[in-house]
Amino acid sequence: MTSKYEAKDIVVLEGLDAVRLRPGMYIGTTGPKGYHHILWEIVDNAIDEISSGYGSTITITLNQDGSATVEDDGRGIPVDKHPTMNKSGVEVVYTTLHAGGKFNSSNYKFSGGLHGVGASVTNALSKWCDVTVNRNGKTYNMRFESLLGDDGKVHGGQVVKQLTETGRSTLTGTKVTFLPDELIFGKQQFSFDVISKRARELAFLNKNLKIKVIDNVNGNEDFFHFEGGIADFAKYLVEGKVKLYDEPIYLEQEDDDFKMELALIYTDSYTENCFSYVNNIPTTEGGTHETGARSAITKVFNDYARANNFLKEKEANFLGEDFREGMTIVLSVKMNNVQFEGQTKTKLGNPEARVKVESLAIKGLQEFLNSKKSANVAGIILEKAKGAAKTREAARRAKELSRAKNSADNFNLVGKLAASSSKNREKAELFIVEGDSAGGSAKQGRDRSFQAILPLRGKPLNAEKKRIDQVLGNEEIRTIISALETGIGEDFDLSSLRYNKVIILSDADQDGAHIRAILLTFFYRYMRELINDGHVFIGLPPLYKVYKKGFEEYVYSDVELPAVTAKAGKGYMIQRYKGLGEMNPDQLFETTMDPEKRTLIQVTIEDAAEAEKMVVTLMGDDIEARKNYISKHANFDREDAFLNEYKS
Repeated sequence: MTSKYEAKDIVVLEGLDAVRLRPGMYIGTTGPKGYHHILWEIVDNAIDEISSGYGSTITITLNQDGSATVEDDGRGIPVDKHPTMNKSGVEVVYTTLHAGGKFNSSNYKFSGGLHGVGASVTNALSKWCDVTVNRNGKTYNMRFESLLGDDGKVHGGQVVKQLTETGRSTLTGTKVTFLPDELIFGKQQFSFDVISKRARELAFLNKNLKIKVIDNVNGNEDFFHFEGGIADFAKYLVEGKVKLYDEPIYLEQEDDDFKMELALIYTDSYTENCFSYVNNIPTTEGGTHETGARSAITKVFNDYARANNFLKEKEANFLGEDFREGMTIVLSVKMNNVQFEGQTKTKLGNPEARVKVESLAIKGLQEFLNSKKSANVAGIILEKAKGAAKTREAARRAKELSRAKNSADNFNLVGKLAASSSKNREKAELFIVEGDSAGGSAKQGRDRSFQAILPLRGKPLNAEKKRIDQVLGNEEIRTIISALETGIGEDFDLSSLRYNKVIILSDADQDGAHIRAILLTFFYRYMRELINDGHVFIGLPPLYKVYKKGFEEYVYSDVELPAVTAKAGKGYMIQRYKGLGEMNPDQLFETTMDPEKRTLIQVTIEDAAEAEKMVVTLMGDDIEARKNYISKHANFDREDAFLNEYKS
């Protein structure tokens, strides 16, 4: 059977209809991340005003009805008629895709909003949107709503009230209130914690910004303003660590239409942490700007070491990795024509950014080293690099062992790792299982065609407190590296990953939680791409089995238990699982390993800076900080604790 395909069959989606039909194309997802994305589009507009020197304050308010309000004291959206569209500036911005002042560098020198999709998409995906503008001594208001059309379809962002002058005002700025549409997002709500964390980050990145977050639903409120900008950010990130000097090295350099800020501080830790941003957007996958900064640091400090006889004539230069040990860096660049790459479009690809950052960082670091501010800082950094260089050879030998493809004998993997028979890496799964008993059950119960089992016989090393050569000296860590086949640290190669899913399977108790934390810390410090690329999961075993004749059901949280016992009726019995080893192979597979029935939690890093703070607080040496964090944030009900549940 054939059908004609003619011009009349082509559907043309006009205006904002395309956004509502395929929202994922514009905001990535209609889940919590996309829900908050439409808020950030409005916040980005306010940030761009302030970054360009207009205004200083943003207030984000979460309202009782589920709507959000963003108010700034910038210039206010233009209210005059657009010369070609014959609409007010407000209507153009909120109803036309890819419209705004950011495409003309005379209005905004740098813009973060270009990474997003604009206020029009927020309007399109909202049940209603109300815009108030203070400008030219007057107040104006305009309202948009989603309306049911004659075609029986809902059309978003429709004008229900034209731009109207409503009074006079001595203020300037824009106030936007919108309610995300349940038809698009379902029943969701804004998270004060998510918004507050991003607001803090924006305040660090824009030192002239004052930003307030008000939660009228739960009565919470936060205010952020950091006069030190990213220098304060660097200090915030290393709280709980031992700093080698008090104040971060701070550089601020500008060249034509390119601006760079860099804050650099060293601690006694053994890993590097680099947090980079382009036009306020986190570049969690790095990019050319990070490459330029690292290159500048290596060059300038090696030159300084030579000039001051820290390195003798016949001694080799320090390597870049020597300078990266214990280094925390915050890098913020503002530029035009940004090109993002990578798995999640968070990697800067502009080649000119490497050259610009390297040149500006070299200039700034040289000025710092020639100033009184440097004091003993250069010597401290070089001593740290010298210590790192001494351990490099031991680490190199350990890495060579860990990279060996046939290293099962060296690391006692024979008899320990039960490999899968399939060579299909996309389907393959590795379960890292706590204890020999649970490992034995998992080996017997698994589907050996694609599931591999690696039991842990002892507790792995806490990678947060050890050098890389010490980490590689731990047998449990070595077996994991060998099983994954990716290498570690700077030698990590994601393309060599043997298993598409790496699943941590531990008991639902304190020891199990500690093992999960240790393993996640190791992956975060030395195999972060594994997490960024979505390969790390946590298996969720049941806490109980409720059963009687003719009835059997597994329960995964205390919250679920009353409903299941009520469903079972009279005469039921409850089995409490204290550990994975208490389940027989069939039970373990059915409840925790069967792709058709199991629940997996996918480990993600939405906010790299907050993830860093959490790892340092929970796995570092500051006991008081850890106690305070657990007291404030711990949630021992797993149903609520794993809100980002990923069902496989």
